[in-house]
Amino acid sequence: MRHYAFLKGFLKKNLWRYALGVVFLILVDACEVIVPRILGPITDGLANGTMDYKGLMRYVWLLTAVGAFAMVNRFLWRWFVNRTSRKADYHMRKMLFDKFMSLSERYYTQNKTGDLMAHATNDIRAVRESLGSGTVLTFDSLFLTIATTIMLFISVPTKLALLGLVPFPMIAVAVFFFGKVINKRFKEVQESFSELTDSAQESFSGIRVIKGFAQEELETDNFMKSAKKNFDKNVALMKVDAVFDPMINMFATLAFVIAIWKGGSMVANGEITLGSFVMFYSYLGSLVWPMIGMGWVINIIQRGMASAARLNKIFMEVPDIKDAPDSVGHFEFKGSIRIEDLTFSYEPDGTRPVIKHLSADVKAGQVLAIVGRLGSGKSSLASVLTRLYNPPEGTVFIDGVDINKIPVSTLRKQIGCVPQESFLFSTTIRDNIAFSDHDLSDAEVERYAKIAHIYDDIIEFPAKFGTMVGERGVTLSGGQKQRVAIARALIHRPRIVILDDCLSAVDTQTEESILTALGEELKGHTSIIISHRISTIKHADEIIVLDDGDVIERGRHDELVELGGTYADMYSRQLLEEELAAL
Repeated sequence: MRHYAFLKGFLKKNLWRYALGVVFLILVDACEVIVPRILGPITDGLANGTMDYKGLMRYVWLLTAVGAFAMVNRFLWRWFVNRTSRKADYHMRKMLFDKFMSLSERYYTQNKTGDLMAHATNDIRAVRESLGSGTVLTFDSLFLTIATTIMLFISVPTKLALLGLVPFPMIAVAVFFFGKVINKRFKEVQESFSELTDSAQESFSGIRVIKGFAQEELETDNFMKSAKKNFDKNVALMKVDAVFDPMINMFATLAFVIAIWKGGSMVANGEITLGSFVMFYSYLGSLVWPMIGMGWVINIIQRGMASAARLNKIFMEVPDIKDAPDSVGHFEFKGSIRIEDLTFSYEPDGTRPVIKHLSADVKAGQVLAIVGRLGSGKSSLASVLTRLYNPPEGTVFIDGVDINKIPVSTLRKQIGCVPQESFLFSTTIRDNIAFSDHDLSDAEVERYAKIAHIYDDIIEFPAKFGTMVGERGVTLSGGQKQRVAIARALIHRPRIVILDDCLSAVDTQTEESILTALGEELKGHTSIIISHRISTIKHADEIIVLDDGDVIERGRHDELVELGGTYADMYSRQLLEEELAAL
């Protein structure tokens, strides 16, 4: 049960439902065990001519009552067991999604989307079936096996009962052996399904690139390789099932052969009555089902345990980003940022730092600009300030408080970040802008759309703010997506705004208009602008130039231009590009 540790609370709370369902299940099984004991006297009475119509009707009403009683209890066990297993399904999905929401950025960079989707679909289904069908089959098989065996020895001579039971130990051995093989191969099926899901998801997300480079055939081949692997793993599992089920049926048939051969001989010799033979044959038939059911139990339980182990591994994950035990309580943001000798690496052991010995002091309301070539560490600073990754303690402070001691939710509600890649949800433009608070008025949404200079574009759509943007905002251009993301970041009025190269997809004229509007809106707010365009950041209070994580220049725009270094070179080249574009 250690694999099901993540369900400990749910099972403890709902154990009584399973227990009650098992009680009703056992009552149904008891009815099944009683029926052959009723059929035996009916057969003997009819064969001997000693049963009249009145006596026959008594048995008919008795069988009807047993059937009705079994029907009611069959409904009750299904209501309690199957309904509870569905509740477990719902509970697991909520737990898993909550866990996914709590895990840090690092987890998602180290795990494929396909794996996560497989956990949320196949694994949860397998665990649910082990809690539902697995529970039912376990108790059903055990009770029927014990009760039927006892009734068998009561109803017929011991030597006949023992002879009839000869094939059943072979069934038990087959069940035990095949169970281990099924568990191993089912794990392989789940892993191959993860790869298949990941391949499909990646192809759908990149469909524009695939079509743009006419690589449909190559991507189809790559997908079919994953599909073939999944097919092969399923066939390997199916082979085990294909051998397992006929083998069980063969042993069951052997039991019936013994019943007809030996039991028929004893009836012919007068050693047992025809009614006893009917009971013997019926009880052997009743034993076949629990033996086959035990095989299914092993199959379902092994699959459930394999999936539960995969899920439990996720639930055991400890988020990198969480509130510190000594985190501050109520914290009123003003917006000053102090960075002291920050060295940051994505590697847990601190190797390959992407930011090296960075220091900065940004007063509340000031604008800090970060420029540099691709891969210089600009976006990594944004990840640190929003605590997608934790900086070393004592290196980053907001209003004098170590950022690691500020509750994560408090920090992120006060920081509006517009990343390089503007992700939009598959919903309306309005809902994307009002993502931080869906109760915002339409007037507020429209106001911030105007600040981000996306309003005019939106009202040209037939549905205006009700326009569905499609998956990842596919119906909008790159510049439109960036401007929607800017409106989304500003609308909850953060004290600190981080613009991470978020105007790269708009033209220079639009950029200047947006920056002018932002300048008015962000007065008194601390701003960090990360960009490769000098025009975006030349009015900043301080500009830091990064190269391979190192600060190589810093100062105001005029000072850096006069310095004649990297910044001045970047500025000269961009001025030339603008002049050429204007020709």
